Amino acid sequence: MIQTAPTVLEPPSRPFGQRVFDFALWGGIIVLLIASFGPAEISKFPLLFSNSDNMRQFASGFLHPDFSNWRDLIEKMWLTIQMALWGTTLAILLAVPMGLLGARNVTPPFIQLPVRRLMDLIRSVPDLVIGTAFLVAVGLGPFAGVMALALNTGGVLAKLFAEAVESIDRGPVEGVRATGAGRLQEIVWGVIPQVAPLWTSYALYRFESNSRSATVLGLIGAGGIGQILFDSMNSFNYPLTAAISIVIVTAVTLIDLLSQTIRARLL
Repeated sequence: MIQTAPTVLEPPSRPFGQRVFDFALWGGIIVLLIASFGPAEISKFPLLFSNSDNMRQFASGFLHPDFSNWRDLIEKMWLTIQMALWGTTLAILLAVPMGLLGARNVTPPFIQLPVRRLMDLIRSVPDLVIGTAFLVAVGLGPFAGVMALALNTGGVLAKLFAEAVESIDRGPVEGVRATGAGRLQEIVWGVIPQVAPLWTSYALYRFESNSRSATVLGLIGAGGIGQILFDSMNSFNYPLTAAISIVIVTAVTLIDLLSQTIRARLL
């Protein structure tokens, strides 16, 4: 029996234009990194070692966290989580219709394009700026933080939701259409069931992120554990800062474990 050599499948060669584009893209990134070396002050990297005494003093305070007021810390952390929960919930209510209207395969261009630009605008404004605007309207407190998280997260989720809709399988949608269903029924029965698990995964991830972002809003007086965190840092109370950091890390870790469990059952 004559044995023939196994056929070796070679990967398909990429078109010349695509190779040129890849080279230009990565070359541009390298040039941008080199050009931004000075503005980003990367030259200060050696100071991490020459100013090590200052860092040791900072670290020594973190080695002795102050949990004397742990009940108040847990209460403030719980308030921060509630801010993140409400902010994420309101963001989902905003992102669902915007995500559908911003998908190319669902809405015509004269609707899709303006909605996309609105998404860009909403998620481009920093949380602190949005929170400050709401503080002027409603005063100090968690509600301003909730609305800041809702708008910023709504813009991010709307973009992710729209991209998920654009990647669906057209088969189920056409099957629903073949039954004589209307446009809204196509979305409800053909689109939503396909993207619902992925949308839920995105929403859980943003809730986890908002639990961290809500602490930063304490800087402008939006309440939560972030407010006492910045007070302790400004007063150089490193033991209390360490205790607050441990509480935040523990809470975010528990939320992450819960999110992973839920996502594992959905996907």
